[in-house]
Amino acid sequence: MTKTSTPDNPSNIFDRAALRRNRDRIARKFADHDFMVREVADRLYDKYPDINRDFTRIVELGCHGGELSRLLKDKFVIHQDLSRNFTTAKDAVRVQGDEELLPYLPESLDLVLSNLSLHWVNDLPGCLAQIKQSLKPDGLFLGALFGGESLTELRQCLLEAEMNIRGGASPRVSPFVDVRDAGSLLQRAGFALPVVDTDRITVTYENAFKLMQELQGMGESNILHKRFKGLTSPRLLTECAKVYQQKFTDHRGRINVTFDIVYMMGWAPHESQQKPLKPGQGKVSLTDVFGDKD
Repeated sequence: MTKTSTPDNPSNIFDRAALRRNRDRIARKFADHDFMVREVADRLYDKYPDINRDFTRIVELGCHGGELSRLLKDKFVIHQDLSRNFTTAKDAVRVQGDEELLPYLPESLDLVLSNLSLHWVNDLPGCLAQIKQSLKPDGLFLGALFGGESLTELRQCLLEAEMNIRGGASPRVSPFVDVRDAGSLLQRAGFALPVVDTDRITVTYENAFKLMQELQGMGESNILHKRFKGLTSPRLLTECAKVYQQKFTDHRGRINVTFDIVYMMGWAPHESQQKPLKPGQGKVSLTDVFGDKD
């Protein structure tokens, strides 16, 4: 089940049809560029001890190659992705579907997972509300998405390069959710006991061309409706790489790239749930739920 976002609606800043085409195109070789997805899957899996639940009805939204699901061992997981080419796992139920229009019955799931997919959703509060509606009472949502200052270096260099060459700039890197807003979004969607956390991951690449090649291979190319629709000129890319090399290199001459990961956890309300702890007192990890992945 899919739907197409249109630029007429001011709330639709992302071109979901373009996202589906990007993901269809890169799915076959995604394993060559899945480092960040695997890294965040590991961190998400280990993020939270003390969840003692036997989850049996699980969905992974925006499953990519199933990097997160594989850590759950013998659990039955429904793989959902916008791209049919990503829903190919032989040992799972596969659903081609849009995170903006979930196909699940109310209170039909125990656990909904999402790893680096929801940052492309136009209506994140609405998506979270649908997730909460699909969960049984005391069901759990656990997600990770790019947020904060992710790709801030690339954003600055593209802006400067375009100003240098064209005297103006068009949007080339998408806006990301701020960690301060993530908890409010969970509460607005009706989740109980919301927990939000963040990691900053710094990665280095040989140059900006290697970074942009990696982003394209991850399916993270620009899908803003207001993006420049023509081909990006070699001159602009070269200027961007030059600025990047001048401003954001380490002692080895490699460029630094920032990824801020926002982790979100919330429970479907249930009368048995404890009252929220004071800030800093919560200790939660999926290791106790699913066991050691080694």
